[in-house]
Amino acid sequence: MCRWAAYSGAPIFLEEIVSRPGHSLIHQSHCATQCHTAINADGFGVAWYGERPEPGLYRDVMPAWSDPNLKSLVAQVKSGLFLAHVRASTGTATSRNNCHPFVHGRWSFMHNGQVGGYDSFRRDADMMIPDSLYPHRKGATDSEALFLAAIAEGLDADPCGALERAAAKFIRLAQAKGALPHLRLTAALSDGQRLYAVRYATDDKAPTLYHRWSDSRQGMAVVSEPLEDEEGDWAEVPPASFCTFDGAKVTVAPFLPCRLAAAA
Repeated sequence: MCRWAAYSGAPIFLEEIVSRPGHSLIHQSHCATQCHTAINADGFGVAWYGERPEPGLYRDVMPAWSDPNLKSLVAQVKSGLFLAHVRASTGTATSRNNCHPFVHGRWSFMHNGQVGGYDSFRRDADMMIPDSLYPHRKGATDSEALFLAAIAEGLDADPCGALERAAAKFIRLAQAKGALPHLRLTAALSDGQRLYAVRYATDDKAPTLYHRWSDSRQGMAVVSEPLEDEEGDWAEVPPASFCTFDGAKVTVAPFLPCRLAAAA
């Protein structure tokens, strides 16, 4: 399983989430505690928002802990909204194009989880991406395909509904041609204005997701694992939830793509 962290609030240096905390994202990349994959060394990435609508993006295939460029970047770049990810591959190659986050226009997206038996229906998944979006399909992951399918489903107007509809299509494919688990999905996404996150699985093993508002930073951290052991006020997001983060406010809506998959 991958690990990721996102932040929204008053601008901070990226290192405040990515590398400085005792259980930072870089620490998690080689010492994760809440997943079955202890080492996340198949690449990393950071997407951050600044003065322009589209996010900046830096990705590479090195383990996050061994890239001095990443440490320098996060120590110098300040942002009020960013997504960071360390990757543990579920089958596709280790390449920059397969590293998260993925971006399209002003949207950024990253995922922890899997679509069961994806290799057996990769072509079918690609067919869900319309011709107008397919040139933006750079890699081979299920995560990028899901992201582009959600854009096609209307991510701009309805983030929760669009991702739910796209997830339902992937569940149907996994049920027909894939394997268990049909879908495990803990993801973060942003349009540069708001931060969203989802936690869902078709079984009882949804990847973990937490959030915490910091009065000192005036910002919200949304993470796979808590960043500091002594901070006991991390709130765990329940499964089948879609969260919208707006300042200190968290809005939680049901996320139930299985009901759409069953109804089709």
